[in-house]
Amino acid sequence: MNKDTKTYNDKLEPEDKKICDTLARLIDKMLPEAECKIWHAHPVWFLDGNPVVGYSKLKDAVRLLFWSGDSFEEPNLVSFGKFKSADIRYTSARQINKDDVSRWLEKARDIQWDYKNIVKRKGRLDRLK
Repeated sequence: MNKDTKTYNDKLEPEDKKICDTLARLIDKMLPEAECKIWHAHPVWFLDGNPVVGYSKLKDAVRLLFWSGDSFEEPNLVSFGKFKSADIRYTSARQINKDDVSRWLEKARDIQWDYKNIVKRKGRLDRLK
């Protein structure tokens, strides 16, 4: 696990830490080529400079966010924001379905919108893969 991600997780309450540790291990396993860094104060994984997945502690849950998740056509992911992102929220590590998360991570690699260049394109998203 990335040291900055570990530092982020270690600051959380025990159940939230367990959720985040589980998610980080799954993401690292499924996307070993991804670069992980703290971005906008929470862990985010990038493929070729493009954000694909990250998580953050919200007031009442941990949100697992897929930047292109709205295109995954997965019923358990909820559209989020005005672009193509979707998320799922967890209040317990027992809620994490590792098969679902693994499948979503495969889709995160294969289905990407170009967030890296969204500013340059004045808010327009283009499909990468």
